[in-house]
Amino acid sequence: MDEVVTEFLVESAEMLDQMEREMVALEAGRAGPNAIRTIFRAIHTIKGTAGFLGMQRLQSATHAGENLLSELRDGKLNMSPAIGSALLALVDYVRRTLKIIEGTGKEGEDDVQPLIGRLNGLFQPGAPAPAAPPPAVPVPAAVVAAPAPAAAPAPIPVPAAPAAPPPEAPLEPVEDNAASASTIRVGVNLLDKLMTLVGELVLVRNQVLQQAGDGAFGAASQRLNGLTTELQEGVMKARMQSIGNVMGKLPRVVRDLAQSTGKQVRLEMEGNETELDKTILEAIKDPLLHLVRNACDHGVEMPDERVKRGKPAEGRLHIRSFHEGGRVNIEVSDDGKGIDLERVRRKAVERGIMAQDQAARAGERELHALIFAAGFSTAEKVTAVSGRGVGLDVVKTNVEKIGGTLDVSSSPQGTTFRIKIPLTLAIIPVLVVRSVGERYAIPQNSLLEVVRVEADKIARSIETIHGSQVYRLRGALLPLVDMRQALTEHGLAAPAQAAEAVNIVVLQAEQRQFGLLVDEIVDTQEIVVKPLDPGLKHISIFAGSTIMGDGRVALIIDVGGVAQRARVLSDDEEAAAREAAAAAAKKESHRLLLLEAADQGRMAIPLAEVERLEELQSAAVETAGDGEFIQYRGHIMPLVRLSQALAERRSGDRVVRAEPAETMHVVVFRRAGQDVGLVVDRILDVVEDPLDVRRPPSRRGVLYCAVIGNRITELLDVPAIVSQADVPPVAAVGS
Repeated sequence: MDEVVTEFLVESAEMLDQMEREMVALEAGRAGPNAIRTIFRAIHTIKGTAGFLGMQRLQSATHAGENLLSELRDGKLNMSPAIGSALLALVDYVRRTLKIIEGTGKEGEDDVQPLIGRLNGLFQPGAPAPAAPPPAVPVPAAVVAAPAPAAAPAPIPVPAAPAAPPPEAPLEPVEDNAASASTIRVGVNLLDKLMTLVGELVLVRNQVLQQAGDGAFGAASQRLNGLTTELQEGVMKARMQSIGNVMGKLPRVVRDLAQSTGKQVRLEMEGNETELDKTILEAIKDPLLHLVRNACDHGVEMPDERVKRGKPAEGRLHIRSFHEGGRVNIEVSDDGKGIDLERVRRKAVERGIMAQDQAARAGERELHALIFAAGFSTAEKVTAVSGRGVGLDVVKTNVEKIGGTLDVSSSPQGTTFRIKIPLTLAIIPVLVVRSVGERYAIPQNSLLEVVRVEADKIARSIETIHGSQVYRLRGALLPLVDMRQALTEHGLAAPAQAAEAVNIVVLQAEQRQFGLLVDEIVDTQEIVVKPLDPGLKHISIFAGSTIMGDGRVALIIDVGGVAQRARVLSDDEEAAAREAAAAAAKKESHRLLLLEAADQGRMAIPLAEVERLEELQSAAVETAGDGEFIQYRGHIMPLVRLSQALAERRSGDRVVRAEPAETMHVVVFRRAGQDVGLVVDRILDVVEDPLDVRRPPSRRGVLYCAVIGNRITELLDVPAIVSQADVPPVAAVGS
């Protein structure tokens, strides 16, 4: 409510300024034909919001002014100095009350009855008093507009108007409240122009940074970099608006739809304070509205049907918005009957979208995707709300136009649509890569990680299953897309040649992961998004373009388009076979790191769990409490000595630390978002073994024993060793 009150204070101050100007112009005979209507609308708006906020004195005073203005508007009264003075006195009273509200949160204890009597006393003799306002009035646009009541309730009691207004001394001018004084309204067009200029400044900044070296010019360029970043953040913040501005209109929509369809629907909204760019907010209005209409019409069942299914008669529609990974997520969920997959199959065949055998083989995800096809609808009849097959395809298209994604999950317990959209479209962080000598920008909101495979490991690490390349990443097979091959298919590159090394950019599209093979990882930077040249719009793997620091143009990769091209998002028989082959391949062998710890024998760790192998100076180890730490890559990394950890498992006593050697071998793991180092005595080898011969573990911290390379080897339970070593969470240096 604090935000509502603040907005009320700001808007009311603006309307009062406008009222004063119009009334002075009216008295001087210079007002336009709609001056009275403008003043009336302003008073009406203030009265309505005051009633909503429970400010009875302010509501009563403005209601009396509204009655007087109604007589002027209808031509029953003519403007006079007495009327003008009374209305200006009302303006002063409202200003003074707003000032009190800002300071105390309440409207004060001023006696408003004399002012009400003065306003009422200006009616023509014998004119009937207009009806008083109802206790509950429409809420402001910032909240939700309520429907008008069918009949006016009892009027607000006011004292009888005196025969003539009592003389009253002129009121001293009242200053505006601080909320209005500290707020300025700026047109979206001006913000758009500022954002464009900031975008061009970012391009210049990138060019300067690329040319800058050391010395005074280098220092100045870094200062320019900082100022540009601050300016960019400031302008972007000015463009941000709460999604509640859109969601606030949905209760009325759901109410009307429920009444028109004979259903009972309860709307729940979460995350109204989530902010995003004004342009994105405008673009998401219609898609969100359509998903809500779709849920009410298709999702939630009729009350009697819900009762038969064992559900409450009242359906539930839940809308949730939140920030995650630099994007805004919007979920529209209902507890209806879900998507009827058999009906989708039947409609797909009837409309010629799928052949009979293809529809029979289609998986759940592929069938769900059909509801976004143009002209597709499962409705048995056309209603005023839906059924013509126009809607969800447009929703998906509009979401994708602003760089977002839309997917759906459904079960007999309900359906959830998930929209993921960027915070802004103007400036985005990207990973710059190179392929076939050209640079390309990959939006970081789809980036998971980057993997480099050296030339001597390519044949062993990258496999071909059912004609598709895959890479084994931490035990799972990752589908691969070769950027050079994709460019070749569009006539933009020569056929691929043998590479010295392979860089895999791991991306995610619609909850599916895949790898993009590129020649080189160049850098990360912020870019300004430019439209794609019309000659390239037919190429689905590009989403736009940008100007790099050297003035050359680079194309922005459309991650969703690349995923579609690679059939990563399909659920066809080939994908199922690929998954089955991946599961079988996973069982064939395991890559293991062999190592030794003092007096502990020979041990192995799955190589997929290892981040890095390091040789560090023992002198750099520092002690804090009962733990050992080392400064590593800008962080404080806790150390666990394997020999001590295993010994402690056997005796339960702390082991006296032996005098360390000058250097130590450290196996670095990633646990709970931080690096943890496991200190070992020797790193022996990296091997592949099927681990067919196993026996149960002989002690804690060991998963099992196996025969590896004709020798009995213990396979370590690394998470257990690290978690039982009392490693505290550690923050980054300088944070």
